Amino acid sequence: MALLIGYILSLGAIFGGYVLEGGHIGGLMQPFELLMIGGGAFGAFFASTFPKGFKATLKAFPTALKGSTYSKATYLELLTLLNDLFTRMRQNGLMSLEGDVEDPRASEIFKKYPRILADHHILEFITDYMRLMIGGNLGVMEMENLMDVNLETHHREMEGPIHAMTRTADSMPAFGIVAAVMGVVHTMASVDQPPAVLGELVGAALVGTFLGILIGYAILAPIAARMEDRAQESTKMLECIKVALLATMNAYPPQVAVEFSRKVLYSNERPSFTELETHLREAKGK
Repeated sequence: MALLIGYILSLGAIFGGYVLEGGHIGGLMQPFELLMIGGGAFGAFFASTFPKGFKATLKAFPTALKGSTYSKATYLELLTLLNDLFTRMRQNGLMSLEGDVEDPRASEIFKKYPRILADHHILEFITDYMRLMIGGNLGVMEMENLMDVNLETHHREMEGPIHAMTRTADSMPAFGIVAAVMGVVHTMASVDQPPAVLGELVGAALVGTFLGILIGYAILAPIAARMEDRAQESTKMLECIKVALLATMNAYPPQVAVEFSRKVLYSNERPSFTELETHLREAKGK
């Protein structure tokens, strides 16, 4: 919704100002200029990415169009799940979680938290490292180093589509210039035409530059920025889990480990201490 509102404000101001100063929208409708710009940019984008990068970008694109899934409610679910796991671990031992970790979708603990089950990145991060904890072969330092490498890999993977979209947005003005130059060439080949016809041809060529800049900075750049925000949110969620698991390995009580995790979150989504306490009590009462 925010992206749509932003588009309406941006495009409304640009085209509205043009109309108010006496311009005609019809003069901006240049399908062949748009074909040169859009087709050239898409071809360059396809050529500059490997098939896996191309697929990853197409897969990440819809995330920019939707609202964030990492809300305060999601973080409360995560913190409550971690508290449940750590409490079970403290009461019944680490091996009591083996079945839950091996098949989380059949686990009575995980079933209570549908937002976590729906995110395979979160689910895999929790279960993979709890599986290593159950194996008992890694110390805290080794586990932390492994998590850091995992987080770096995850973030780099998330950055691939962002860089591809940013490069495409930055290239759009150049493709607009290409379309404008092609239009000027066409105009120069038509110098025997009346001034009115030449004016239309020059106007069409200038529209190419306009469309390239508009599409690059008013349409594609905001999408790339939102994709970057989603990547940062995803990494922050994994950092939250990392801190909690390491605190548990250092023998901190469940409530303290969860509090460590809470403090990692961004302030605008972080539940307060009281909110978390209330949510944990309510979950315990169910």
